Amino acid sequence: RRPADTEIDWKAYMQEVEGFANGTLDYTQLKGDTGPLVYPAGFVYIFLGLYHATGRGSDIRLAQYLFAGLYLLNLLLVFRIYCRTNKVPPYVFFFMCCASYRIHSIFVLRLFNDPVAMAILFLAINLFLEEHWSWGCLLFSLAVSVKMNILLFAPGLLFILLQRFGLLGCIPKLCICALLQVVLGLPFLLVNPVGYLTRSFDLGRQFQFKWTVNWRFLPEEVFQNRVFHAALLLAHLAGLGLFALHRWHSSKENILILLKDPAKRKPASPRLTVNNILWQGGQQKEREKAGQGETCAWIVFILFSSNFLGVCCSRSLHYQFYVWYFHTLPYLLWCTPTTKLAHMPKVLLLGVIELCWNTYPSTVCSSLSLHICHGLILLQLWYGTAPTPVSHTPPPSKKPTAMSKKAQ
Repeated sequence: RRPADTEIDWKAYMQEVEGFANGTLDYTQLKGDTGPLVYPAGFVYIFLGLYHATGRGSDIRLAQYLFAGLYLLNLLLVFRIYCRTNKVPPYVFFFMCCASYRIHSIFVLRLFNDPVAMAILFLAINLFLEEHWSWGCLLFSLAVSVKMNILLFAPGLLFILLQRFGLLGCIPKLCICALLQVVLGLPFLLVNPVGYLTRSFDLGRQFQFKWTVNWRFLPEEVFQNRVFHAALLLAHLAGLGLFALHRWHSSKENILILLKDPAKRKPASPRLTVNNILWQGGQQKEREKAGQGETCAWIVFILFSSNFLGVCCSRSLHYQFYVWYFHTLPYLLWCTPTTKLAHMPKVLLLGVIELCWNTYPSTVCSSLSLHICHGLILLQLWYGTAPTPVSHTPPPSKKPTAMSKKAQ
């Protein structure tokens, strides 16, 4: 039998898109039992398709089958990303597939829109790894149009685009993202542009204290205080700045070099690779097959760490928000050099995070434990990815001169 709360959000979603199906284009008039519609236009179109596919939302069992398929597709996209980076041991995938009741509930039981946005995002990342940057930016923007949490990946994506294309080359990619948002929101923008923008991209929305997972140990008046929100925003921006300057950017040159055309940058400045960032001491022997993997790992590291910093500084995490970063946690834990003895503590860390997210309602202990786990991961990312000082003494060569004479 289906639990009673299975239908709460699904029915609200269907009520919100039903107004659009009936011809309502004023975004402020699209509402459901849980309140007004607060997601961008991409959400409306996707769930309108589900509305018609499930008999105006009445066939919830069919919707759950569709979301089960989405869950499998999401896993396939995530596995493909991990295979391209080759950082995580295979046994960790068991925990990703089978050990999270909360993730299964978010996808198949509760039918939230968060998994839809994350699946589209992982498809976009796969396109980035295949060097299809324009298509990747298009799908990234589509994911944002389903739910705004995808914007937590945006600082990392902007850094990557600047590094690869420079400022002028980056602008067309950003225009693709912006143009899709305009096209999707155009029917609503033509009727009530202010209503659409304030509802779908409301960054000042208040969260209810009773649903918070990460700030339960605070008094409610502190949780709702605007000064606390501003402090979290400053911490988020500071974290992004530090990672951009000291972990994402390994070159000794000024970070403003990213604004230049890559063809006009100094050739002495090596291309940023995961060896510069993730492995202390580097790997002196470069392998031809590792080059592409290094680039993929660099892209994934920046995107996943950008999102994780945003999650750590979020004003509130609700239970469905777990899917925002669940599939990125193994990479964040294993992307740094790992000894055999360190595997078990990392698995334990995943288990504690899972336990925190499965504690309902959240408690002082569970919310504090979640912050401690996040802090440990941040410390590992910061110290485990510190660039090693470059030695100016060239390594002794054994027989290069003799071979060069023979070649001459």
